[in-house]
Amino acid sequence: MAGSTLGTLFSITTWGESHGPAIGVVIDGCPAGLPLSASDIQPYLNRRKPGQSRYTTPRKEDDTVEILSGIFEGKTTGTPISLMVKNTSQRSKDYTEIAAYYRPGHADYTYDQKYGFRDYTGGGRSSGRETIGRVAAGAIAAKLLSELGITVTAYTHSIGPVTIDYDRFDLSVMEQNAVNMPDPIAAKEAEAHLDACRARQDSCGGIVECVLKGLPAGIGDPCFDKLNANLAKSICSIGAVKGFEIGDGFAAAAACGSTNNDAFYMEENKVRKKTNHSGGVLGGISDGSDLIFRAAFKPTPSISAPQETVNKSGQNITISIHGRHDPIIVPRAVVVVECMAAITTLDLLLKTIPSRLDHLKTFFQNLSPM
Repeated sequence: MAGSTLGTLFSITTWGESHGPAIGVVIDGCPAGLPLSASDIQPYLNRRKPGQSRYTTPRKEDDTVEILSGIFEGKTTGTPISLMVKNTSQRSKDYTEIAAYYRPGHADYTYDQKYGFRDYTGGGRSSGRETIGRVAAGAIAAKLLSELGITVTAYTHSIGPVTIDYDRFDLSVMEQNAVNMPDPIAAKEAEAHLDACRARQDSCGGIVECVLKGLPAGIGDPCFDKLNANLAKSICSIGAVKGFEIGDGFAAAAACGSTNNDAFYMEENKVRKKTNHSGGVLGGISDGSDLIFRAAFKPTPSISAPQETVNKSGQNITISIHGRHDPIIVPRAVVVVECMAAITTLDLLLKTIPSRLDHLKTFFQNLSPM
């Protein structure tokens, strides 16, 4: 299966299936000398693991990371880093029934058409559990970015009809509610909406917003390697994402140039922007302001309410899906969005180093002579 590798200089390859023995990632291009241990990665995996609230799948997994290579005496060696998380709570028998039909909203039909057969136990590679490798790699990317003064923070922007109020924005509140919303009132309203969805055996979608702070101007390349284009590909590769926007996004289509343009001004010998409708990207290149984007997640397709579909014999049937499924994907997807943004941004940042002769001269002039 192609398509499991992302990145050029900082690249990741995820591997494993939802109901296989283990799942993980190989990271290539991590610079040597970064202090790294499992304790740097585990908190990120803890944020996405199942069974933490009534709004996530009851599947119980410790999701404990093991570092198999690329570390010596507590620091990265510059060689590939291999990370593994063992699956310990597979219940493949729960999926035996779905082998005979195609679940609406899932990749069952398309996988069958592409490969001629599919791993129906937990969805195989199309399962949300594949994101474990992304999150583990993203934890390393985020630590590298933090060494450069760059932070990546994602949170739930909306769930169904409930959207956060920026006048009540408080990141510390995220840890106090089950939906990862930085707004205590919106969080309670979102939980009430989710409870209503669950009562009628339904699911719900939502939006994750992500902000990168400290990113210098000049990251990203023109034409086909734009920063926003790479972020769009990265974020849209997350299984349930159906939409991506940066800055004002689709709202810009209804604006005028006089209101959508960000005015420049000088402050302490630096170029600044009075507004940030662009979301931190101009011409596909970072402009030095906060990079802000949003990802829209569809409702979880596995619901208990009756749905119409077809079986592999070509018959029309009605099904009701049971088993361990998230009633909403968004709260656990927050850290996935955060990590994919870190991976993509770091890769493009590393690619920026040779873009200017003065940068190359500075680098090589600082090297010690033989």
